[in-house]
Amino acid sequence: MARDFSSGGFGGGLGRGKFKFDEAGGRPDLSRALLLRISKYFIPYWKQTLVVVLVLSVSAVLGLLPPILIQQIIDHALPDKNLRLLVLLVLASLGTTVISGLLGVLQNYLNSFISLNIVHDMKNQMYRHLQQMPLQFFSEVKQGEVITRMTSDITGVQSVFNNTIVNFTSNLFILVSTAAALFFMNWKLALLGILVVPLFIVPTRKMGNVRWKLAKQTQEKVSEQNRIIQETLSISGYLLMKLFTRESAEYRTFTAINAEATRLQIRESMAGRWFIMFLSTFTSIGPMLIYLYGGILFIQGELTIGTIITFVALLGRLYGPVMQMTNLYVDIKRSVALFERIFDYFDMEPVITDQPEATPISAAGKSILFDNVHFAYQPDKPALRGISFTAAAGTVTALVGPSGAGKTTITSLIPRLYEIQSGTISIGGTSIREFTLESLRSQIGLVTQDTYLFNGTIRDNLLYARPGAAEAEMIEACRAAYIHDFIMGLPEQYETIVGNRGIKLSGGEQQRLSIARVLLKNPPVIIMDEATSALDTVSEYYIQQAMHSLLANKTGIVIAHRLSTIVAADQILVVKDGMIAEKGTHDGLLQQNGVYKALYDKQFEPKVFSDPPVAE
Repeated sequence: MARDFSSGGFGGGLGRGKFKFDEAGGRPDLSRALLLRISKYFIPYWKQTLVVVLVLSVSAVLGLLPPILIQQIIDHALPDKNLRLLVLLVLASLGTTVISGLLGVLQNYLNSFISLNIVHDMKNQMYRHLQQMPLQFFSEVKQGEVITRMTSDITGVQSVFNNTIVNFTSNLFILVSTAAALFFMNWKLALLGILVVPLFIVPTRKMGNVRWKLAKQTQEKVSEQNRIIQETLSISGYLLMKLFTRESAEYRTFTAINAEATRLQIRESMAGRWFIMFLSTFTSIGPMLIYLYGGILFIQGELTIGTIITFVALLGRLYGPVMQMTNLYVDIKRSVALFERIFDYFDMEPVITDQPEATPISAAGKSILFDNVHFAYQPDKPALRGISFTAAAGTVTALVGPSGAGKTTITSLIPRLYEIQSGTISIGGTSIREFTLESLRSQIGLVTQDTYLFNGTIRDNLLYARPGAAEAEMIEACRAAYIHDFIMGLPEQYETIVGNRGIKLSGGEQQRLSIARVLLKNPPVIIMDEATSALDTVSEYYIQQAMHSLLANKTGIVIAHRLSTIVAADQILVVKDGMIAEKGTHDGLLQQNGVYKALYDKQFEPKVFSDPPVAE
């Protein structure tokens, strides 16, 4: 069953997205379109590929010389006791071997150059493509699956080139040149030797499908392994696992999946080995027939001993490529599964993109307008219904309401992290769809409750917002977020390593550093989603004071559960069940005696703790 991410929250891309994963496991399709698509990755390296083909063709011809030279040694040099001819033939055979070895070194270098550069290009393309994917894709895709496709799947392309494409071309040249030489030497023996070839082809197709299915199952288990590793060995997952003492359970799950992956890999490997052993059985039939019929011809005086020995040697060069090429069919089936997984991702169309006539935006001094906006993550579950309000420039608009009401969803629509189904969101009277995504998002600073810091220095994390910011600007932003004094008190100050996800800092310190990062960006629109929830009372107070001056001439949107943080907002929107239930100032909403008043009373009502009842 295929999963399709093109519906739901991607309103502008309904029916057009191709977020599909083939979970049913149909047969691999080695179509002309797929071959053409794969071949496009070789176009930048066509010169090197041409040299590889030339080297393979020369090597195939050179490989014929040693058996032929042996024939001359047996039939002429030794019987005639011609020492000079013997030395020349031996030196020629040795020279042929040396030249073939040098060509092999050149071929291996070119193989690595081409395959590794193709892997390099595909990884760059995949990373860039995934950067264009909407937020919902990353919220729904299994953890570890992206890493698997970025690493093991694409890296597997190298072996596809070296072990499949190059081997096929090499074996084709060897097969053609050897067959021509055999028919030139004796067409009767050549036909006799080739009679065995059809026995190689019969079981190949079935074995190819078996290995393809095993390869697909193996990759799925590898993805599952990566998911467990990423979930349980990331800092958040690790802490959760420790706190709930789930180490043993997670270990059992991992070992079970690891064992299944190993079992599948062994099955796939043994399927190939049994197949090769099966083919090897037939390779012994051909030489025996040659010795039998060739011996008869020798007795009749039609052949020499050297010819028979050379023929058997060349027959090995014929059967070898046939065996490898039939086995290559198996590898090609496996390669198709690999490319299908890669192209599955490449076929996912980014549904949130720049419009053809999109222009840069400057949001400074401009209001944000929501006009009858509807949005749903899933078609049958609307998240927002008829949202309409104006966030005037230079003012602070607060969003309050119960969890799950749609507050964060509203703020996520402004930078187009999701696409609305209907209605309009505009800045300065122009729909945000008419602006380039890069310019739109560059005008917005977002501070979330779930702070994310890279495992680098404090300076690195701050300058991520503005790499070219001056030292004084960085310090000013930190002072405004009331984090500068704390940083200066650390032994390494701004060069302090914060650890994975900022684990070396407290929650409040992480949040203030995140706020400083957005302040350093200095955008005209600032969105704060529960940004002060992790702060202590004193830090929260000072940041509120700083925000009054920092938000001057800017558009501010603040989400808060703690109503004390937004009492001074210019307007407060009460969001309930995906709709705006009330709007107004703090005092005005209290007088309405509605939802806001109920939230306020519940949050600030005196907490009374009574003694437990005494049993009679």
